[in-house]
Amino acid sequence: MCFMTVGKGDNTLFGRRERANVASAAPLAVRMRPRNLDEFAGQEHFIGQGKLLRRMLEADTLSSLIFYGPPGVGKTSLAMVIANQTKAEFRYVSAPAASVKDIRQIIAEAKDRLAVAGQRTVLFIDEIHRFNRAQQDVLLDDVESGVLILIGATTENPFFSLNSPLVSRSTVFHFEPLEEEDILEVLRRALGDAERGLGKYDIEADDSALKYLAVMGDGDARKALTGLEVAVLSQAAREKGKKVKVDVQTVKESIQQKTIGYDGTGDSHYDLASAFQKSMRGSDPDATVYWLARMIAGGEDVRFIARRIAVCACEDVGNADPMAAVLAAAAVQISEFVGLPEAQLALAQASVYVACAPKSNASASAIWKAVSDVGSEPTVAVPKHLKDSHYSAAKKMGYGAEYKYPHNYADGFVAQEYLPGGARGRYYQPKEAGYEKNIRHYLQKLESLIERNRPEAQPNPSEGLGESGDADG
Repeated sequence: MCFMTVGKGDNTLFGRRERANVASAAPLAVRMRPRNLDEFAGQEHFIGQGKLLRRMLEADTLSSLIFYGPPGVGKTSLAMVIANQTKAEFRYVSAPAASVKDIRQIIAEAKDRLAVAGQRTVLFIDEIHRFNRAQQDVLLDDVESGVLILIGATTENPFFSLNSPLVSRSTVFHFEPLEEEDILEVLRRALGDAERGLGKYDIEADDSALKYLAVMGDGDARKALTGLEVAVLSQAAREKGKKVKVDVQTVKESIQQKTIGYDGTGDSHYDLASAFQKSMRGSDPDATVYWLARMIAGGEDVRFIARRIAVCACEDVGNADPMAAVLAAAAVQISEFVGLPEAQLALAQASVYVACAPKSNASASAIWKAVSDVGSEPTVAVPKHLKDSHYSAAKKMGYGAEYKYPHNYADGFVAQEYLPGGARGRYYQPKEAGYEKNIRHYLQKLESLIERNRPEAQPNPSEGLGESGDADG
């Protein structure tokens, strides 16, 4: 059996003595889990005074919930607080270890409990995203009917990782990384708690050391508490009976280095990539290199990063600075060729250049609209004078016969129809940005030539005719 009851009184997996023995062996982060809402740190946006979830708990009117957020921010801890506070029976399941049979057994017991005693059942499923679709579907009817109150905890976006019907039956609460002050509060509470924390030791902890742990925890209270526990216990075991001094150097040795939270296929992957590309588009080189560093530190594939730079260079810079695409292409090749850590140099150079370049999405807008028209408007046939005329049968049908070779005319231009329907200016509309303003002025010059009746212009005698007058001549 892979689930357990978390209840009150004697209705538990073990007796009091056994529970105490098990609890004493637990890590500090587990022992210091809050016992009530007042001890819960962070998430004030939904658990603060007068906020939705607190009102629901105080009124004992709990509905199905989804707790979504990064590790170490209190999802499981809040579920345990609910277990201590609610009048309903509370059951805990770890999704990776559970089966459909386990879930069906809990549902059957919940139905009996509700029918006989009128007591509802709260089912907490940790890492609920690890349930496959079939396992999630087993829950649907009983969650909707109220037989079960579901609390699911997940580090992945529930709108992608969970069945839509299950999400629609639940209230989603988004847990944010803990603030530095929240983690400091948790650390100080652990130092002063002699029963569950480290209060039984004679500890002198520098404020700077605690702040360092809070910063290195990076929003995760579990990391900070683990670092504090290592710092204290490693000294207490070596120097029994002496004062334990916790300073910055001690905690640096205890926590070693900051762990960068990054999921190469989850929300952080897409969120950081989005921030990176939007910072380049927004012409902020400092933000650009920061998000670049976050992705590199998290282990992102350099090819993915290089592709983002290339896309931004073509979409957001375009012809305002054609050199941006050249540097982006070079970054793709160099990063693939040299790999990390040297690849970060090429990626930084290209992304900073793109961020600082003048911006125009005129080319991107042109192709987006053209593709849309191709897919939704009547297909336009190629005019006869533009068709290939390199074979004898084509010439017999008059293909290319009326084509005017632009180089045979002054200014290397002659007005003729290239797209039926007068589409000139319909798609590409260059901006007054960077080099593209030169393109804009040139196209305006051509428009003035057209207005001066250039279609009837005579060939320039000094120019020779192109081969067959064809576009490839």
